[in-house]
Amino acid sequence: MAKILLVDDDVDFIEINRDLLESEGHKIIYAYNPDDGMKLLRSEKPDLIILDVMMQEPDDGFAMAQKIKKEKINIPILLLTSISKITGLNFEKDEKMLPVKEILEKPVSREKLLESVKNCLKS
Repeated sequence: MAKILLVDDDVDFIEINRDLLESEGHKIIYAYNPDDGMKLLRSEKPDLIILDVMMQEPDDGFAMAQKIKKEKINIPILLLTSISKITGLNFEKDEKMLPVKEILEKPVSREKLLESVKNCLKS
């Protein structure tokens, strides 16, 4: 199947989703911050990145997605966030401003995550 990079500072989130995605046959690599995520991205060349928005800084995920775009790394990004619930702002997918394939609001169901992963890997 696919090699997927999870980047999230929540250890429980990583473990739960690593187990879920591995049970579907995917190879999972993970990082708890954007710097380590970028290192893994460059060395492992995953097929998909599942990226949290709020880590050490409230915009870490946005910054990492922009850095990936700036470096012309062509790997689909699935952005997971709870920022809408915290700020009341609704983020729409706009690949010029936010170069991601899909945005999902946390908490996300297992079924919705698997469906989104499948859709992101198709494109």
